[in-house]
Amino acid sequence: MSRRAVILFAAMAVIWGIPYLLIRVAVEEVSPPVLVFARTSVGAAVLLPLALVRVNLGPTWRHWRWVVAFAAAEIAGPWVLLGWAEQHVTSSLAGLLVAGVPLVGTAIAFLSGRDRHISGPALAGLLLGLAGVAAIAGTDLNAENAAAVGAIGLVVVGYAVGPWILAHKLVGVPSLGVMAPSLTLSALLYLPIAVIQWPATTPSPQALASIVILGLVCTALAFVLFAELIAAVGPVRATVITYINPAVAATLGVAILGEPFTVAMALGFVLVIAGSVLATRRPRAHADPEPRPEPAAA
Repeated sequence: MSRRAVILFAAMAVIWGIPYLLIRVAVEEVSPPVLVFARTSVGAAVLLPLALVRVNLGPTWRHWRWVVAFAAAEIAGPWVLLGWAEQHVTSSLAGLLVAGVPLVGTAIAFLSGRDRHISGPALAGLLLGLAGVAAIAGTDLNAENAAAVGAIGLVVVGYAVGPWILAHKLVGVPSLGVMAPSLTLSALLYLPIAVIQWPATTPSPQALASIVILGLVCTALAFVLFAELIAAVGPVRATVITYINPAVAATLGVAILGEPFTVAMALGFVLVIAGSVLATRRPRAHADPEPRPEPAAA
């Protein structure tokens, strides 16, 4: 990867490693639909004015069906499912299961005929990274709520489909022209539910801070950076950040919650890094066939 791609990869690995902790804090006091509404509203409030002023929204209107599909696959569906699941299983287990996104993305790329060149080392890297995540979150594998695990499985599919839509169906559409409308549509979708389920008492400062950080950093900033990362390395390789996210979540658990740092966690982190390097390495025998979406204006 280029230096720019490495920087984007590292930034996204950290930014999307934080939400597991924040979601867990927030859903203790607000319902998942309220959390999704609040998060998307904050993100839309930041990105929509920028999109209206700085980019040409003509391509967005011409591809509105795929913009709606992206919003459903990447935001509206997965975020409420993940919030509900984290009311029943640990955030570490959620991170472990979401780490299967690159594998699903690889399968989608192969089945769609867009990428018939998944190399042996790349596949080995995907599996190695998954083994690393299993080592990090191994103590949480005794989840009893099968419905929550199934919900996270749907999240994994959505997170894999979203980048594929962005890279193959929204080529030429500015990043802000996709992200801002997607967040706005999701916020409008959950507005009626949020009104009904709005908490009777004001959430704690910790919950409110979690919601604000989720909206500003983990949504508004993250989606722009993620689109740039997809443009740099392609949708399959971009989703390999889900291998680093659980490592970040585990580190936060040690630093903030005082959780022990075990040998298995240390070994898992090494496997995650090694797997990510292998999975994101481009084959030398051919150029990457994946089309690149247009980077965000400004």
